Amino acid sequence: MMRARVPLLLLGILFLASLSASFATSLREEEESQDNPFYFNSDNSWNTLFKNQYGHIRVLQRFDQQSKRLQNLEDYRLVEFRSKPETLLLPQQADAELLLVVRSGSAILVLVKPDDRREYFFLTSDNPIFSDHQKIPAGTIFYLVNPDPKEDLRIIQLAMPVNNPQIHDFFLSSTEAQQSYLQEFSKHILEASFNSKFEEINRVLFAEEGQQEGVIVNIDSEQIEELSKHAKSSSRKSLSKQDNTIGNEFGNLTERTDNSLNVLISSMEMKEGALFVPHYYSKAIVILVVNEGEAHVELVGPKGNKETLEYESYRAELSKDDVFVIPAAYPVAIKATSNVNFTGFGINANNNNRNLLAGKTDNVISSIGRALDGKDVLGLTFSGSGEEVMKLINKQSGSYFVDGHHHQQEQQKGSHQQEQQKGRKGAFVY
Repeated sequence: MMRARVPLLLLGILFLASLSASFATSLREEEESQDNPFYFNSDNSWNTLFKNQYGHIRVLQRFDQQSKRLQNLEDYRLVEFRSKPETLLLPQQADAELLLVVRSGSAILVLVKPDDRREYFFLTSDNPIFSDHQKIPAGTIFYLVNPDPKEDLRIIQLAMPVNNPQIHDFFLSSTEAQQSYLQEFSKHILEASFNSKFEEINRVLFAEEGQQEGVIVNIDSEQIEELSKHAKSSSRKSLSKQDNTIGNEFGNLTERTDNSLNVLISSMEMKEGALFVPHYYSKAIVILVVNEGEAHVELVGPKGNKETLEYESYRAELSKDDVFVIPAAYPVAIKATSNVNFTGFGINANNNNRNLLAGKTDNVISSIGRALDGKDVLGLTFSGSGEEVMKLINKQSGSYFVDGHHHQQEQQKGSHQQEQQKGRKGAFVY
């Protein structure tokens, strides 16, 4: 009996050892894939739902599946839609609240409601300050037209699913790419509902003959002209016009908050070499999408996924269609390595504040110094005296967007000293 037990015991030990090694390997792979959990590369983060010669629909991978640090975004998804000139996205409804922002081109959006009611919106990216945007309530049937004869339409959507983190689009049409959801009803349900024989229902609604290639189709100019008449006469914005705009020769930022959705929409442009100085948002989790251009971003957050007083920098080189998430209270700086523009969505936007850590305006560090006994507090906070800190802060006469090349050589000279300081015992890690 003892001889029989020994091989079994050895097999058990070997099995547990292999299981432990496998788990350690998968854990290392997960940690390696999350070196920067806030960065979504356009090459491998977007999943295509539909694509044909007229355009595509794709969705960004779930935020909470990228990292546990983003679990507060589990109820939010990003969807991108692109279509060629003179095309139509066929009628559909989604199990999500949608917030559409036009990134380039123009669109005619039609919302269909019961009792033969329709709302028409003409949306465009031509506005020099802020691209047009529109809310679509969950479950509302809508269709979308690109009326331009030459320019492609690009739209980014913030989707807020009402059922679960997955988004489901329900198309009425049967095409070569998918079948109508009506086809899933049984024969006798359809016959009773339409008061018709199933053969007629199938011929009119579902027959393969005459089906479109997919859910994005070509549309003729006469139909576009008719839709344009309705859209232009009734176009309006659904969000408040209380814009918060800042800017100078280096860049500009416009923000608008939808209080009903608790969401902030932002549009930001920066010239090559410009720097958006270190800053943070008090409550909002900001999702940045690169429309055009390239930028370098540095985000400072806790080291690892734990409660700690050690910090590290999360850096990324951003390009077109990349996405970067900025958690609330995490300081961030953005430098444009080419002319670049962004679309941003801020979650938990109500009563949110933007706080700057450098520059002349809205600088919270200089606010400390100007308070009663503030210079004493600054002297206790930093290695220099309060007067020295205020003198340093006041050297930057610009606000928000500044020249990113300024003092670059001096910064490079000081980098070696900074690295030495990081290695000191008890020093925070940046």
